[in-house]
Amino acid sequence: MTKVLFVVSECAPLIKTGGLADVAGALPQALGALGCEVRTLLPGYRAIMGALGKTKVVETYDGLFGGPAKLRACQVGGLDLLVLDAPHLYDRDGGIYGDAAGQDWPDNPERFAALSYVAAAIADKGAGKWKPEIVHGHDWQAGLTPEYLHALDVDVPFVFTIHNIAFHGNASAERLKTLRLDPDRFTADHFEFWGQISALKAALAGASKITTVSQTYARELLTPEFGIGMDGILRARGANLVGIVNGIDEGVWNPETDPNIKTYKTASGKAANKTALRKTFGLGKADGPLCVLVSRLTEQKGVDLLLHALPELLDRGGQLALLGSGAPELEVALSQAARAHPNVAVKIGYDEALSHQMMAGGDAILVPSRFEPCGLTQLYGLRYGTLPLVALTGGLADTVINASPAALASGVATGVQFNPITAQSLGHAFGQLCDLFAQPAVWKKMQRNAMKQAVGWDASAVKYKEIYDQLRPTDR
Repeated sequence: MTKVLFVVSECAPLIKTGGLADVAGALPQALGALGCEVRTLLPGYRAIMGALGKTKVVETYDGLFGGPAKLRACQVGGLDLLVLDAPHLYDRDGGIYGDAAGQDWPDNPERFAALSYVAAAIADKGAGKWKPEIVHGHDWQAGLTPEYLHALDVDVPFVFTIHNIAFHGNASAERLKTLRLDPDRFTADHFEFWGQISALKAALAGASKITTVSQTYARELLTPEFGIGMDGILRARGANLVGIVNGIDEGVWNPETDPNIKTYKTASGKAANKTALRKTFGLGKADGPLCVLVSRLTEQKGVDLLLHALPELLDRGGQLALLGSGAPELEVALSQAARAHPNVAVKIGYDEALSHQMMAGGDAILVPSRFEPCGLTQLYGLRYGTLPLVALTGGLADTVINASPAALASGVATGVQFNPITAQSLGHAFGQLCDLFAQPAVWKKMQRNAMKQAVGWDASAVKYKEIYDQLRPTDR
């Protein structure tokens, strides 16, 4: 039984801002089926503390980056949790990373240094009677963990997963003392990044193994275009970098049992959901495909490209139903497009149940991202027979089989990919999508292929287990 401590800033179903939470909620259970004993260390945000039932205090801290704290153990939704109850750091209005106005909390360096520090303390002394053999951190919020492991002289392997390298967790060098970091290690070999403290750099330098969430993204990260300043250290650590594609929770995303939709076992059961989705969004019937998009509204997600290419879809009788929020200028532009065209409907915000209904009722799911480490929405689409139209990047390249002439002739295509990642190329992809939709036999074959594709965690969990086994000393 390999004991693994996950260190992560969000976890479904308790708290979620993106795909990281879905991974943190599903992967531990898949690893459990392989003989791992995973406990997940989370910050005690107000929303989490309010959702916990009975807990047991397994450790206390008199002075944890500005105040007292307790470590609480509990079980929620099949997960074994260790929740860091530190009100001075986490009990506040607003979001988990920033205030109601969208500004980062100014003490985020301390908030997540505390999470990393407690992770190292658990590796050193344990939590109650439980002590990990592997510490597995996720994204920059867990990035200082190897520095604290070093400071405590704890010889426990640290695995680090990059979910999105765009966020570095940087802080001023003036915070070295308050973050309890060794000034002698404030160098390019450890956690110094252009004169700042970088939690992400600390993790990349100190991890025993670095993983990221798709094979293609692992290769992309070694280039200046995608590495965002960290490509140099990643090339230096290249022998320890592994791409493992994400999976999804097939219990939550299951068209046979989904309580949010009219359930179906095959793609032919989509018709009733499509009718219901059109009614929800106020769309009429149309000759072309009903495309759906569930996303943060940012340029990274290619939403500006979608706006420019949208006429290519609409001119062919296609429709767009969109759910998301993000950049104000994109929200305004999309809302204007919806007012200008009866086949465009937009809902600003997020609604988990509606996202399931969109996967069930849409013909195609759009993921036109400029970069996408893995992507989960295309996996949800595959599961529901909603064919992905995706940019050729990151995990999108690894999980969708493009409807090329060869793939169509072999009967294996599951979606449409476009490259280069431009509005013109996306427009051409819309044309291809509409051509395929106009061929019912071809479309239905692609839907069946999509729904048969393995999108769960089984294969990827095995790869994580193999990494743990490589790092875990046999005498522990």
